[in-house]
Amino acid sequence: MAFSAFVTVVTGLVSFDEIGLVVDLDVILFLIGMFSLVSLAESSGLLSALSTWFIGRFRSRYSVVYASSITFGALAAFAVNDTVALMGPPIAYTISRATGVDPKMMFLLLAYSLTVGSAMTPVGNPQNVLIAVESGIPAPFVQFAVVLTVPTLINLALVPLILLKVFRVENRPVAVAMVPHELIRDRRDAVLAGLGLLTTVVALVANDLAELLNLPHVTRRGFIPFIVAAGTYVLSRNPRAVLAGVDWGTIVFFIAMFITMEGVWRSGILQPLLTLVLPGRLGKVESVLTVTLLSILLSQVLSNVPLVKLSMEFLKSCGYGPSDTNVWLALAATSTIAGNLTILGAASNIIVLETLESRMGTSITYTEFLKVGAVVTLVNTLVYLPFLLV
Repeated sequence: MAFSAFVTVVTGLVSFDEIGLVVDLDVILFLIGMFSLVSLAESSGLLSALSTWFIGRFRSRYSVVYASSITFGALAAFAVNDTVALMGPPIAYTISRATGVDPKMMFLLLAYSLTVGSAMTPVGNPQNVLIAVESGIPAPFVQFAVVLTVPTLINLALVPLILLKVFRVENRPVAVAMVPHELIRDRRDAVLAGLGLLTTVVALVANDLAELLNLPHVTRRGFIPFIVAAGTYVLSRNPRAVLAGVDWGTIVFFIAMFITMEGVWRSGILQPLLTLVLPGRLGKVESVLTVTLLSILLSQVLSNVPLVKLSMEFLKSCGYGPSDTNVWLALAATSTIAGNLTILGAASNIIVLETLESRMGTSITYTEFLKVGAVVTLVNTLVYLPFLLV
């Protein structure tokens, strides 16, 4: 990604003076802030304690896996999927060790379930917020809930079923000998991390609700976790260790990705495709199916937020308005679940898998992700379509 950013700049698609404009500082500070809070929660033992407590509620592998899918999905629906992607890897790894399940399966479960879960509400991910605000659909929370809740819950049950079959996991009893509170290494840091994460999640959700209700709100929401994290540095035992726990490789990846994606858009190769597939306003069924196809394919080239922004402008130019609720919800749902097809389909995938590789000593290749992701995405799409078409 860094090399493609280099090519984008030296070929003139993005000039040197424009780099600061195309890199989304909102996202970069969001990642630094959340990485810092998660680093503190991990080093203090808070995440290990929470994972152990969670596992202790269940008695078999299958029940832990299914409960994990529902939990990750529900958290993503109300706490923003990238937040769960940052908090989830240490929890998923602890679950895999305690249950004897392949860590690759648990990390794929985390990636897929948080993506699916985030489709359910207008605050589940940034692209849904964009659609809820700019499409003009009335009562977006109600519309999302009525149409997308049931298929999302169905998909959160199907995702673990697919992974259990693919990885041939046998259902065995799970016994946790550890006591959760004994895993806390630093009580003060654990309390600090817990308060920081809780404050961040509540502030993000409240801010998104305020935006939907046209109340005063913070436009650059990514600054919220950064400011919360900045307030915890001075109170933690070892601020340098907290900052060292930030995954700076992922930060560099995102900076390079913003430059590259801007270059792809400016190259003009996508606009003719959009016009070819959707030359004008279509019927309800054709519109939903076309938006679904475009979202799944183009999300693998553009990250989903720029894709949704581009698609919304294009759909409005074709005559779609606030009354076309199903078209906007199709864009929200399918641009989100498209992230389950390939590693590059969603930013949360990068966050989850980078953690797996850098900290857990194993990795999932692009091909491995695609083989499972193709099945998961197909099933997800087939579940959502009937609800979007009715």
